Amino acid sequence: MKSIKNHNSALTEKEGVSKPELINPNSISKIQHFRKEQPNAKDLIDGILSGNMAAFSRAITLVESTNVDHLTKANEIINACLPFANKSVRIGITGVPGVGKSTFIEAFGKHLTQLGKKVAVLAVDPSSSISHGSILGDKTRMEELVKDPNAFIRPSASGETLGGVARKTRETITLCEAFGFDIIIIETVGVGQSETAVHSMVDFFLLLKIAGAGDELQGIKRGIMEMADAIVINKADGDNVTKAKMAKTEFNRALHLFPAKKSGWTPTTATCSAITTEGIDEVWSTIESFLKLTQSNNYFYEKRQEQNQFWMMETINEQLKSHFYSNPAIETMLEENKIAVLEGTISPFAAAQLLLKKYFNS
Repeated sequence: MKSIKNHNSALTEKEGVSKPELINPNSISKIQHFRKEQPNAKDLIDGILSGNMAAFSRAITLVESTNVDHLTKANEIINACLPFANKSVRIGITGVPGVGKSTFIEAFGKHLTQLGKKVAVLAVDPSSSISHGSILGDKTRMEELVKDPNAFIRPSASGETLGGVARKTRETITLCEAFGFDIIIIETVGVGQSETAVHSMVDFFLLLKIAGAGDELQGIKRGIMEMADAIVINKADGDNVTKAKMAKTEFNRALHLFPAKKSGWTPTTATCSAITTEGIDEVWSTIESFLKLTQSNNYFYEKRQEQNQFWMMETINEQLKSHFYSNPAIETMLEENKIAVLEGTISPFAAAQLLLKKYFNS
């Protein structure tokens, strides 16, 4: 390494090493091909089924698009991928902010890839209700998993959808399965309502808790506890081990207060540390036991059929809402009625009735 002498200074500096290529040369041609403007649906479908990551990512972006011009192409891709879907295990993971969801998912994901599984993480980031922006920082929080060749992390902005679940997460699952992922993890925002939406698209629902947060008794509420197939007390390390074990006992007692599940499965409780990975293998063993039971009694397949019907109805609701607000006549009348409601010349309910009447008669 040569020294560079500055004649005006007593200091010298070493000439640094040459800058490495930012992109693998073998990948450049593939990336350039799929970065061309608007690749057709067939190219994207062929790319997904052949394992091309650029095509796969581009297809997800298309499916997530709110542009109505992209809808036909997105539906064509989804329909083509359907015969290759339904071969994965879908796991929903939720918990309040600060419970360590991202750290847990990284440790859990690494455990699964070490077992030879291909893992996709669909992480939904909360959008600001003021700026409508989203940080999409899950890739930085899962810096080890993102480098794993058998893992894929896709952060999506929650937008204005119920509880913060990305609008097209359900369709993205289909693309992930067609691409060949064995395990699909869906991380919720953890703000309350999103759990219901995620529960309606996964096979196994995992609730993360932490000890010592005053949450033990609050957790004994209906709803989220009834949906959970397992409760895991995270951050069970260091001085927190004893508290975590006590919390596990409390939650275990709480679970016995609820009626038996249709699946025949009895929800379990466990402790783990995403930092030390203690207990992570037990979580996967629990999920395997759940899958063995529900597949043998056919509940696993019945639930997926019910979920498909549910998402058909949700799609109808979404399309009706979208069509309503994009109607040119409604757009003009809506602004007029907003002003009238603000001025108090018409009630909100009467204004809504006028708008709906206009829509159905147009």
